[in-house]
Amino acid sequence: MEQNDTLKTFTATDQNGNAFDASELIGKKPLVIYFYPKDFTPGCTKEACSFRDRYEDFQELGAEVIGISGDSESSHQRFAKKYNLPFTLLSDSNGKLRRQFGVKKSMLGLIPGRETFIFDADGKLVLKFNSLNAEPHIRKALKTLKEIGKD
Repeated sequence: MEQNDTLKTFTATDQNGNAFDASELIGKKPLVIYFYPKDFTPGCTKEACSFRDRYEDFQELGAEVIGISGDSESSHQRFAKKYNLPFTLLSDSNGKLRRQFGVKKSMLGLIPGRETFIFDADGKLVLKFNSLNAEPHIRKALKTLKEIGKD
């Protein structure tokens, strides 16, 4: 996906085993969709907890946060419960969503990439950010949402 691309609808299973249909959100509110390598790893835990700690800020900006990794629904459920994560975690065990979004592997192709996508309320991609360092993802996402909220 590249800047100004429109988010295509997709379905996946969330951490509670429920079917998630992106069409229910696309075009209705801004979306922050972040891909991360693996539940319970230090960097991914830090990133998820940072999104959790700033979740109210995202909500105030009208945005929904969605985390995606290749972990199973049951792993996501344990991860969300242990760290009190208030947002949706989607299982992408077959890598279909990574391919749809064009998320590449990092570290010599050994680790699933860490990439964040910010979509405006119309479903247009306004920012794509890739960094193995978890910290800048939250800051950049909030800054971008504030900027598009002014338009």
